[in-house]
Amino acid sequence: MAWLPVLLSGVVLACLLALGTWQVKRLQWKEALIDQIELRINAGPVDLSTMEQVHAQSGDVEYRPVRVEGAFRHTGERHYFATWQGQSGYFVHTPLKLDDGRFIFVNRGFVPFDRKDPATRSEGQVIGGVRVNGLARNGLTEKPSFIVPDNDIGKNIFYWKDLDTMARTAGLPSAAKVLPFYVDADDTPNPGGLPVGGVTRIDLPNNHLQYAVTWYGLALALCGVLFLWWQRSRRPG
Repeated sequence: MAWLPVLLSGVVLACLLALGTWQVKRLQWKEALIDQIELRINAGPVDLSTMEQVHAQSGDVEYRPVRVEGAFRHTGERHYFATWQGQSGYFVHTPLKLDDGRFIFVNRGFVPFDRKDPATRSEGQVIGGVRVNGLARNGLTEKPSFIVPDNDIGKNIFYWKDLDTMARTAGLPSAAKVLPFYVDADDTPNPGGLPVGGVTRIDLPNNHLQYAVTWYGLALALCGVLFLWWQRSRRPG
């Protein structure tokens, strides 16, 4: 049944070619995404009202520079478990009260484990009006993966950025409106050095070309094996 190995090899070859082609498409998608992010982060900052219009139109404000003004409500700090430059700790998300009474959360930056308590970094608890420049970030509506732990509301430790729960547990007025996106503050130093701003991670691995070459290479190798097998099968016994 010489036809059976050929049939099976044909199926495998088709799968390898399909995987290679899929990786090429993923490569094109990833390169377009990287180019889009580069354009966004290098654009000039816009005010909050403009960013709200962008969000209303597309629902996507990710990595767009923005400036916001208001007063921090430090009692509403929410702490997101994170690592920064090899150190474990938290990103401090603080509600910023806008002039119109609404709130937007600002990721002010990183603090180590032993500085989670605001009392240990009182210099950085700025009072009064502030202007924050940073990058707008989309809010999440659900846990990004089943392997991510549930947020520990009792200990004020968040493992994913559930803005609705952050707002609900921050002690804000019951009728307060919280914007559906947040801001990663830039690296402008805070008094006392904490939180450390500028913690936005923009790291998009792009190994799709390598994967495509691997799949196509395996397909080529399989074609070589089939060719050698075909040549041998033609030789007289």
